Amino acid sequence: MKKTMNSTQATYCPQMYKSFEGALESFFAEQCPQIGGQLSRHVLVNTISQMVSKFFPETSHLKQGQTVWTTVDRRETSSYGKPIRRTELRPVVLDLVGIRDAADIAGGKKLREIKKEALARLCVQAYEQNGCLSGAELAILLKLSIATISKYIKEWEIEHNTVVPRRGSIHDIGPTLTHKKIIIKKLFIEQKSVQQTSRETYHSPQAIQRYISMFRQVMLCTQKGMNTQQIAFATGRTKRLVREYEQIIEEYGRNNYNMKQLLNHEPYIENNLELWMDEYEKP
Repeated sequence: MKKTMNSTQATYCPQMYKSFEGALESFFAEQCPQIGGQLSRHVLVNTISQMVSKFFPETSHLKQGQTVWTTVDRRETSSYGKPIRRTELRPVVLDLVGIRDAADIAGGKKLREIKKEALARLCVQAYEQNGCLSGAELAILLKLSIATISKYIKEWEIEHNTVVPRRGSIHDIGPTLTHKKIIIKKLFIEQKSVQQTSRETYHSPQAIQRYISMFRQVMLCTQKGMNTQQIAFATGRTKRLVREYEQIIEEYGRNNYNMKQLLNHEPYIENNLELWMDEYEKP
């Protein structure tokens, strides 16, 4: 039975629909009736409204040199061949122009170094907002080739003994050997804890544990005289990935590290691992 509205409701209820959401619901009702009834349209309208708020935030508070950029969510589970349309995205605010850029240029600092600092800055800022930039995105933002981006990031990581948190290192896609070397070095050579390594390399504790497991597996197989293909079969990993760990092990051998001690080393796990993992996963 249809309810009868009083005069006040008749006057003011229509005002509730004089909004973006109301216009959108009216559009769906008139142009897309196959979507369903009012309840279905209401859910769809609310979802779209939330996406608009997420991807088009207020920009009046942006500082000079800042820009809004949409990138992949750093907590997205990634794999080769996964289309971007099925990937969780996240808008982030980036300092495209750093606060010291003008002063550094005026002071004669090399443009190459300024670009490298900008790469690290943008990646860290995106990471802190739960995003992760790819090499292609950085190339667009800084007007550099992807090859130059890769070279600058590698130099920065070696110079600072840290990992630049871009998509290739966070989601472990592409031939990014440098971050593996840094993580393994912190764990097995510098003997830092899992949590400290996680903080310093922008990797989850779970990811750090995977690096530990893979490094040990490849080292153990290598000591048994297995070749790359045999190790790949035994571990269920690609030959490319196995080869990356083999290169690290070969480098340690050339540097006369005690391989038996490395294999037996148990990276330290702090007592509050679960609390740290919960903190890492916070949105």
